[in-house]
Amino acid sequence: MKVLKFGGTSVGSAERIRHVASLVAPRGRNIIVLSAMSGTTNTLVEIADYLYKRNVNAAKETINILESKYLQTIAKLYDRHESREKALKEIKGYFNYLRSFARLPQFTSVEEKMILAQGEMMSVAMMTILLNERGINAEALPALEYMKTGENAEPDMNHIQANLQALLDRYMDADIYITQGYICRNYAGEVDNLQRGGSDYTASLIGAAIEAEEVEIWTDIDGMHNNDPRFVEGTRPVGELHYEEAAELAYFGAKILHPTCVLPAKVNNIPVRLLNTMEPEAKGTLIYNNIAEPSIKAVAAKDNVTAIKIKSSRMLLAYGFLTRVFETFEKFKTPIDMVATSEVGVSLTIDSERFLPEITDELKKFGTVTVDRDMVIIAVVGNMEWTNAGYEARAIEALSEIPVRMISYGGSNFNISFLIRKEDKVKALNLLSQKLFNTPEA
Repeated sequence: MKVLKFGGTSVGSAERIRHVASLVAPRGRNIIVLSAMSGTTNTLVEIADYLYKRNVNAAKETINILESKYLQTIAKLYDRHESREKALKEIKGYFNYLRSFARLPQFTSVEEKMILAQGEMMSVAMMTILLNERGINAEALPALEYMKTGENAEPDMNHIQANLQALLDRYMDADIYITQGYICRNYAGEVDNLQRGGSDYTASLIGAAIEAEEVEIWTDIDGMHNNDPRFVEGTRPVGELHYEEAAELAYFGAKILHPTCVLPAKVNNIPVRLLNTMEPEAKGTLIYNNIAEPSIKAVAAKDNVTAIKIKSSRMLLAYGFLTRVFETFEKFKTPIDMVATSEVGVSLTIDSERFLPEITDELKKFGTVTVDRDMVIIAVVGNMEWTNAGYEARAIEALSEIPVRMISYGGSNFNISFLIRKEDKVKALNLLSQKLFNTPEA
C-alpha cells in the first residue's frame, strides 16, 4: 500500500479535484491524504482573527464568501444530481458549524484550531463523494480518530498506528481510503494541527504507521529543483536525493516539501517521491536512503534571517561561555541555524525575532552584541563529505563577488551554508547555478 498526498493547489478547483480523482482511482487500494483547497486555510485564519477581535459581522461575511466558492465548486464537480445534493448538504453543514463560533461568548485558541480543521474535512468529503459517484468504494478515514500528538507535542506513534489500523480493519472492503492532512488531536484530546505544511507530515506519519511501500507527495512542480525557479532560469528537477539532502533543502527554503516530512520516512526507510499533479508522467524526485557519488545536488535559500554577534574578551580561554550563550536561546525557545566562533566572539543566526529584544538584553551580560537583520542563508546541498576535496572551494569561488557574513561547513556532510544580505540573494543564486550546474548567465 502507498500513501499519496495532494496539496492545496492540486485540489484547488473542481477541474483539479476531478483530475486528482482520475489519478488515484486506477492506482488501487492506497491511502490518499488531502489538504484544504488552496486559499481555504488562509481564509479560515482570517475568520478566526475577526472572531478574536469580536468583529462578528466581518467573520460572517468572510464565511459567506468562502461558502460561495465551495458551492460554485460543487456545481461543477459532480455529474449526478444525487452526488451534488449530498455534497451540498455536507458542505453547508460545515459552514453552519463555522457560523456557530460567532455565537460563542468568548473565542480562544481552542476554537481557532477547530475552525482551521474544517478545510481538510471539506476536501475529504467532496473527494469521497466524487469517487463514490464514479463507482469506487472510497472510505473516509477521519484523521481526528487516529492522528494524535503526545504531551511533548510530538506524534504519538503507538496511538496513530493502533487507531489507524482499527479504521483500516473496519473498512476492509474499501477500494481506496481518503483522509485529512494537517489536522490531529493533541494530548488533551482537543482538535489541533501539525502546523503549516503539516499534510506532508501526515502522509509521512501514515506511511510509517502502515509500513507503506512508498509515500508520494503530489504538488504543482515536477520534483525538487536544483535551484529556486522563481529567481533562476534553467533549473531542473533533481532525480534522486538522500533523506539528509532532502531535509537540508526543505529546511533551507525548498517549498515543495515540509521539513518534518522526511524524518518518519527516513527512520522507517520508506521512499518519498515528489510528483507533479499537472504533469503526472514526469519522473519527479525520489528521496531514499541511498548515498550517491560525491556531488552538489541543489541550492536553496532561507529568508528573514537575523544574525547576532556576541564579542567578549572574557570568552578567551573561558570555560562555560558558550553554554551561557546557548542557554539564553533555550530560555526563549528560539532555535539557532548557523554558528561561527573565534577566540573572542561567537556569531549565530535565528529565523524568528519574536524574543529578539529579550535575547539581546540577556546576551549583553556576556559582551558587546550586534544584530544584522534582513539576512539570507544560502544552502549548497549534496554529498560533500570532507574527504572529497574541492566541493566547498567551488561554492566559495562561485560567490567571490558576494559579501559573505558567515560560512558554516563541517556540521553536516550534506550542506555548506552562506549568510549573505537580502539584496544579494538573487545574484548569489544565479552565480551558484552558473558555476555548479552550468546554467547560462542571467
